[in-house]
Amino acid sequence: MSSLLKMANLLDLLPMRLGKAGGWLILPLIVIIMFDVIARKIDFLRIGMSELSWYWLIEPIKLQDMQWHLHGVLLLLSFGFGYLMNAHVRVDIFREKLTARSQAKVELFGLLIYAIPYLAVVLYYSIVFVYASYSQGEGSESLTGIPHRFIVKSFMIFGFILASIAVLTTIMRLCAYLWGGPEAHRQARDDLQIFAIDDDHEGHQGHSLTEETTHSKPFA
Repeated sequence: MSSLLKMANLLDLLPMRLGKAGGWLILPLIVIIMFDVIARKIDFLRIGMSELSWYWLIEPIKLQDMQWHLHGVLLLLSFGFGYLMNAHVRVDIFREKLTARSQAKVELFGLLIYAIPYLAVVLYYSIVFVYASYSQGEGSESLTGIPHRFIVKSFMIFGFILASIAVLTTIMRLCAYLWGGPEAHRQARDDLQIFAIDDDHEGHQGHSLTEETTHSKPFA
């Protein structure tokens, strides 16, 4: 199980690092949105910039396309990272009442039965979708927009690959948590972020508290 956990730690470096790197795209996205809004609302700026020789780079249509592109790339790169950090939406009406071990079993069942088939299907159709965009030479709906739309659409493939890696590494850790030895169980428990409660930790604290109370009785 230790080799399985080492492989999981190695594999999830990709979604973790790309997810964190993709998060920085929020900064240029904010700048572009602010610049676009200000430039369109202030007449003398809009007129002055329209006379620049490189205005074609910052015209409103291109800026709006770039906002859409950056938002899509940011979202797609964060899929795997979001799952690994348990940052996605969960509706835990029943699962949160289960023990940590039962939660792990539910998570494993959901990943094997639902997540993997879904990701396989959506990844296949993402490839089809991107190929169709490339073969058709798809560009912006506006004549002055950003061309080669297949480039931004190709991030769908990257995004779902990252999500698949995150699911795979979680399955590895769940297997180690459920069926590994004490050390593998502890290490997997530390790396997993799926639990709604921390009964293992509470049990450990309770055991430690009992020991402290026992040892402190002679001094009471």
